[in-house]
Amino acid sequence: LIRSDSELLNKMFHMFILFCMCWWRLIGVFGETVSLMEGDYVTLNTDDIKIYEDDEILWNFGAEKFILAKINREAKIFSIFDDVPDGRFRDKLKLDKQTGSLTITNITTQHAGDYQLQISGEKLTSKTFSVSVYARLPVPVISRDSSQCSSSSSSQQNCSLVCSVVNVGHVTLSWYKGNSLLSSISVSDLSISLSLPLEVEYQDKNTYSCVLNNPISNQTQQLNITELCQPCAADISQLYSGLPLFYLVMISIPAAVSLFVVATVMVFWIYKKYRKTDQEGNDVTCKHPIVKLSVKILGPFWVWNDVMSVMEGDSVTLNTDVTEILEDDDILWKFGAEKSRIAEISREKQIFFTYDNVPDGIFRDRLKLDNQTGSLTIKNITSEHVGLYELQISGAKLTSKTFSLSVYGE
Repeated sequence: LIRSDSELLNKMFHMFILFCMCWWRLIGVFGETVSLMEGDYVTLNTDDIKIYEDDEILWNFGAEKFILAKINREAKIFSIFDDVPDGRFRDKLKLDKQTGSLTITNITTQHAGDYQLQISGEKLTSKTFSVSVYARLPVPVISRDSSQCSSSSSSQQNCSLVCSVVNVGHVTLSWYKGNSLLSSISVSDLSISLSLPLEVEYQDKNTYSCVLNNPISNQTQQLNITELCQPCAADISQLYSGLPLFYLVMISIPAAVSLFVVATVMVFWIYKKYRKTDQEGNDVTCKHPIVKLSVKILGPFWVWNDVMSVMEGDSVTLNTDVTEILEDDDILWKFGAEKSRIAEISREKQIFFTYDNVPDGIFRDRLKLDNQTGSLTIKNITSEHVGLYELQISGAKLTSKTFSLSVYGE
């Protein structure tokens, strides 16, 4: 009797498995995962499913199963419902009437989620597409820790650096020494700022890079130690404090003479460029920004910046002084002490962006980026646009330039 019950249970189990397999075959359940970048398009295909003339096709989105599209050939129904939910699919859906495939154009993170295809006819077929959307990654910015020179405990042998990015999510920021990972930090939130410190020696000859990546893309910024890790002013003064007065005088005199000659040439060039004389001999001032020469002496080093003054309501162009951007160059424009990103070019990735909604929308509809040279034009200037504008060109070498802009009234 025990053996009989055991055989009966065994047969029932096998029949249950057979029933599940037949039901699975009858329904036809499939799944697919898709990952893509913001701004791209994706086509959710029905290619692996045979569609009959009397089949009805239905596309649903999300846990609420909002209906996005419907096909019923027999009833001549080919409909797209792009106003739900919240209008996020408006003008973004395209339905292939022949195959039933659904295309989503200019995709954003709002369109991430599960898309369910249901085909009902002779049998019920279901397929789910799990779509992940990632924002385009900015290029990481490497800067020197400004607190190092002001700190009395800062090491004279080491240079403190910070790699940072803003408004990112679902990413990892990492420091590499060659191909070896030194440190990293990850975040899953949206629109957050990340920073990762690094300390190197002034004379370090190794190759360092900061990498920002998500599951489908990455951006890399190479570290130029020579460019960023200049000795602090205090270190330079200590270097020269031990020299005899005679040597200090001998160093200072040629530097002062050279500075005077260069300043004279620059003033003459500016005068010739921005002043004209009319036929009566009266002076006529061209409507151009007033450009001044700013020179800082830091020991034996000279730092040159452009100081520009422009009339309120006029336009000004911050020039990169390059005729053409190289294919692998990345150009970044930043504004203010917070170094808010206002423009970016990466020709290799076909990125030509202006971020005129930051900070506080003061640049809205005022920025124009020259895709050929990378120069930035600011239109209809007001006192809100006063401050420092920093240009960074990274590629075969790292180039940096600062513009100090002031605005005056009529």
